[in-house]
Amino acid sequence: MPYLDRGDARLYFEDSGSGTPILLTHGFGASTGMWRGQVDAFQDRYRLIPWDMRGHGQTECPPDLPHYSQALTDDDMTALLDHLGIDRAVIAGHSLGGFMSLSFNVAHPDRVKALVLQGCGPGYRREEPRLAWNERAERRARTLEEGGLAALGGGAEVGESVQSSAESLAQAARGILSQVDSRVMDSLKGISVPTLVICGDDDTPYVDGARYMGERIPGATYVPVPGAGHGVNIEKPEVVNAALENFLCGL
Repeated sequence: MPYLDRGDARLYFEDSGSGTPILLTHGFGASTGMWRGQVDAFQDRYRLIPWDMRGHGQTECPPDLPHYSQALTDDDMTALLDHLGIDRAVIAGHSLGGFMSLSFNVAHPDRVKALVLQGCGPGYRREEPRLAWNERAERRARTLEEGGLAALGGGAEVGESVQSSAESLAQAARGILSQVDSRVMDSLKGISVPTLVICGDDDTPYVDGARYMGERIPGATYVPVPGAGHGVNIEKPEVVNAALENFLCGL
């Protein structure tokens, strides 16, 4: 199995197909498995690279908080592209992975050919909602520590994924899922690459954020998916794959 040794972590990734590279980042509590339907559908004409963030899936990382942060995740994404010899890629992500795709674009806009943002929001500009989000992330971490992986819950994307450590997931909640500033939201109007935003109409926690991004990002395409919740690419793969096909063909 392919791994990239980052010193304090061994990142698990998959690499299939050829053509324009697409880096696929999962959501919190999910892993590479959530992208299986997209890999199968597109690997005959694109290079699909799903990977597991720290604390998730088959990536190996010590369960100590200093090993988990958004900045480290940006660095992991950069290191993975470097390792694979990729200068620029379509940066795609779901939920937390969508937010981290935006974060990566802030840090390394020269490495981004296009953005695909699924079931996610841009974070918060004001301190009060950010603190409320972080309190929920801390409760999620404690629930995992007390109840183990059985307490994970989540949508269809979680059911398609595998996890190895509730303790590491808890630290990912504290270090990566928690919000630290408004840099991503502040960046939206300055995004200069083609952007696709996808969200299930029933994905209540993220619909408003997704619509907001669709309106604020210049030239963005927003695709609402009727009858779908948070795991939209698994619940309605034909709709999501058609949207991806149209978007990628236009690059």
